[in-house]
Amino acid sequence: MKSRRRPYAEQRPRDLGGGVWSVPVPIPGSPLGYTLVYAVASPRGPVLVDAGWNHPDAWEALSGGLASLGLDVTAVRGVVVTHFHPDHAGLAGQVREASGGWIAMHESDAALVRLMTEYAGDRHDGFQSDMLRRAGADPGEVRQAVGDRPAPPALPDRELRDGDLVDLPGRKLRAVHTPGHTPGHICLHLEDADRLFTGDHVLPDITPHIGIYPYDRDDVDPLGDFLESLDRVGELGPLGASMTALPAHEWIFPDVAARAAEIRHHHEEKLEQLRALLARRPEPQTIWEVAAMMTWNRPWEDLSPMVRGMAAGEAAAHLRSLEASGLVRRLPGVDPVRFQALDS
Repeated sequence: MKSRRRPYAEQRPRDLGGGVWSVPVPIPGSPLGYTLVYAVASPRGPVLVDAGWNHPDAWEALSGGLASLGLDVTAVRGVVVTHFHPDHAGLAGQVREASGGWIAMHESDAALVRLMTEYAGDRHDGFQSDMLRRAGADPGEVRQAVGDRPAPPALPDRELRDGDLVDLPGRKLRAVHTPGHTPGHICLHLEDADRLFTGDHVLPDITPHIGIYPYDRDDVDPLGDFLESLDRVGELGPLGASMTALPAHEWIFPDVAARAAEIRHHHEEKLEQLRALLARRPEPQTIWEVAAMMTWNRPWEDLSPMVRGMAAGEAAAHLRSLEASGLVRRLPGVDPVRFQALDS
């Protein structure tokens, strides 16, 4: 079952069969348009996979969409969040208030939500400004790129680890830890139907943002984690059979393994292109300079300050992966941090 992405106004809640439903929930002001929230039936009430953005229109779409499918938001048993981003976790707290159900997410993302909750707005602005400066952004760009952030999502009641079964009576919904997009991103394998809820990990047409924050961290490799996670989901399913993917955006598609392999190849090409770009530069480059010379969906000059900041995060993740592979090095003791290619 496959449906190409259409504008949100053309989307409708759908019965996907086998006790699984999808409800499109709008994301105000986002080119993605909507999050696909899924409901999985159980004798004790449905469990939602993600919940959507925290906005009155989104709540109306979620609760009304469930009602159109014969489901009552007040009967929801729980919400399992694929990752903490606001278009996935934003409404989880309101669902909990309406139903008395639980919220579950991976322990690594739960730790980030706790940190976000404790981090006051002015402290966050200072952190972000210093991160941008150390990446090589000029003062004007720093001022423009620092902006408001969404309120943190509700704290979860339950924390999941890789391999845990979600509390879904009568069914087997297993958490598969797929870090990269966030440290605690999970896919959810509905083993009794051999379907995979992929969140943002594997999408049919676009690729998720893989960034590193702060940009100059050298103790993590989110892109390396992401590539390993792609291999892992490609190996799920009985006897290696391909599975139908139920992603959080765009459309449902078959053969998650084939799409995971495509995404891995895309990033491997991007890493090689970046290594080659650095090898042609006689001087070490800042993260900001590297981001400006990479290829994005629009020219660097046309990107908004906020999008430039995200691009820098993605450039930093690719630089870190190349560094972990011994293909580039960061210069010690310089501010802003700079990288140069090593002989391959």
